[in-house]
Amino acid sequence: MREGGTYAIDPALRADEALGYWTSADKESFVAEDEGGIVGTYYLRPNQAGGGRHVCNCGYVTRAEARGRGVARAMCEHSLAYAASRGYRAMQFNFVVSTNTHAVRLWQALGFEIVGRIPEAFCHPEHAYVDAFVMHRFL
Repeated sequence: MREGGTYAIDPALRADEALGYWTSADKESFVAEDEGGIVGTYYLRPNQAGGGRHVCNCGYVTRAEARGRGVARAMCEHSLAYAASRGYRAMQFNFVVSTNTHAVRLWQALGFEIVGRIPEAFCHPEHAYVDAFVMHRFL
């Protein structure tokens, strides 16, 4: 998140503010561990209230040194199974930065489709204004 290239969250957020965001009362938070250390985390929450509550939303972060080891895939697979067990009917990612090609490819490999494009929605620190995708998958 501090790199500022994949999340629409202020990269200058203090650690306590980031933790508060990630573990707020509207979310269930999980960690991925490897050899006793945390290598990733994700949250799951309803994407909307009321009539939209059957669709969930997740956010994932993988520790930089753990990238390329299948951590994000394992977390997403866990979240899909867990969400289904909690009665959700679909999962939606509201804001996938288009230049985050590793995540886009992974989500597509796991059955997500790009159902929307938000033009120039994200100010990337290297690429200036880039699109964001809305991605969806039924459970």
